Amino acid sequence: QVQLVESGGGLVQPGGSLRLSCAASGSTFANYGMSWYRQAPGKERELVASISNGRSTNYSDSVKGRFTISRDNAKNTVYLQMNSLKPEDTAVYYCNAKFWALNFWGKGTPVTVSS
Repeated sequence: QVQLVESGGGLVQPGGSLRLSCAASGSTFANYGMSWYRQAPGKERELVASISNGRSTNYSDSVKGRFTISRDNAKNTVYLQMNSLKPEDTAVYYCNAKFWALNFWGKGTPVTVSS
């Protein structure tokens, strides 16, 4: 079992930056592929960025060049650095951990981009 706790969300102006963190419990964090998803009001949850246990990364087209996902296995933490934020980035951001058939979710942290 893995428990995931997101933090770092909040209100930011367009063009601003935020860094989200996701702290994971358990001693096998390094084995998991980690991802950030987001869900805007009235929309389906969508994949934002992912990082494998080998540290290869993938991004959705909508955030490529603005967001960076990284992980610190010593701290059991995955990060999402978000720069040049836009109003359309407003959503609840969820952390996800996957290992074979195992799949865990955090409760999410809200991000609002507004002036």
